[in-house]
Amino acid sequence: MSVVITGLGLVTPAGIGVAANWTRVLTGRSTATRPPQLAGLPVDFACVVPDFDADTLLGRRKTWLLDRHAQFAVVAAREAVRDAGLDVTDCDPNRIAVIIGTGAGGTITTETQHRKLLEAGAARVSALTLPMALPNMATAQVAIDLGAHGPSMSVATACASGTTAIGLARDLLRWGIADVAVAGGTDAAVTPYFAAAFTRMKALSTRTHDPAGASRPFDVGRDGFVMAEGAGVVVLETEQHAHARGIRPTTQLLGYGASSDAYHTTTPAPDGAGIERAVRSALAEAGLGVDDIGHVNAHGTSTPLNDVTEAAAVRRVLGRDTVITSTKGVTGHPLGAAGAIEAIYTVLALRHGLVPPTANVLTVEPAIDLDVVVDAPRKNQGTAAVSNSSGFGGHNTALVIALT
Repeated sequence: MSVVITGLGLVTPAGIGVAANWTRVLTGRSTATRPPQLAGLPVDFACVVPDFDADTLLGRRKTWLLDRHAQFAVVAAREAVRDAGLDVTDCDPNRIAVIIGTGAGGTITTETQHRKLLEAGAARVSALTLPMALPNMATAQVAIDLGAHGPSMSVATACASGTTAIGLARDLLRWGIADVAVAGGTDAAVTPYFAAAFTRMKALSTRTHDPAGASRPFDVGRDGFVMAEGAGVVVLETEQHAHARGIRPTTQLLGYGASSDAYHTTTPAPDGAGIERAVRSALAEAGLGVDDIGHVNAHGTSTPLNDVTEAAAVRRVLGRDTVITSTKGVTGHPLGAAGAIEAIYTVLALRHGLVPPTANVLTVEPAIDLDVVVDAPRKNQGTAAVSNSSGFGGHNTALVIALT
């Protein structure tokens, strides 16, 4: 059964809405800033969503009830549904699924309320703490907002969560459990707790003198990732359902692959075999070969280990001439939202025939040994593309997206 992509929604450091995002990622300019909540920390910069006025976008009461990560998810889901031209009241609500991934859940609420507990006592902790902070609540709030009564699930595979959610949603459609799925990822973990923890792990770039130049995937000078936040949501439908309501989609989700390194909690397997298995599985399911793939939107975190490991896996599967990019140079790393955001950028690259450049690449790391898109957008040469994601714990995922 064919699964098509009919709607896209984005809330990222590159902007609110798909149009703003696409314009910004094509420029290849970083979105890094110094958010006030990180002031005084060893790493005090990140990529945050600009001008996000939740009261205006959602209304004051809904804003009050939702953690920031859920606010992002609802705004992105609404845009995706509008983009799909989907009137939920004209569908069977029992056949609409919602699958949203998150790496951190409602961490802003958790940190805020824990501080209140320590400083003011138990009586000052909000009664809304758990309904805002639990990791399933972005999914729940999207389903409530849309009136979707089909299966709703939350996925947590660390920084692969958004991709895993899209893959699982695709499976629900193929298994005949749903006709429509609203799927993606969201995170809003640019907080002192997460920044301090990632810093202690030595995962973040420490280029504090040059935040805008810190996220530099595939560059010889990369020294870690830049924290970010955001959400990406897609509407997936069976081709039959889309056609029945008069929609002729331009892109489809042909393949999904997943694997586990089963190696280490934070370090990728050095040979990249897990990433390779995920990509090969996605390609096999799609029934496509090397010549069909125009480019890869890499996980490309700007960390010393990830970039060379992922590149080695891609070379073995697709060859040294593979065109590859990482949009994290612009957006930073939005954690559990990253895979969904990058899947949407992959859709846009196919639709517009342009591959966004990787920001801040001055000298490509020789060990990458792939055709890295730098400086300016590149004309896309294929009818399909691969979007990769990986996460702490050894989770690897890959999507194959193609023009219809």
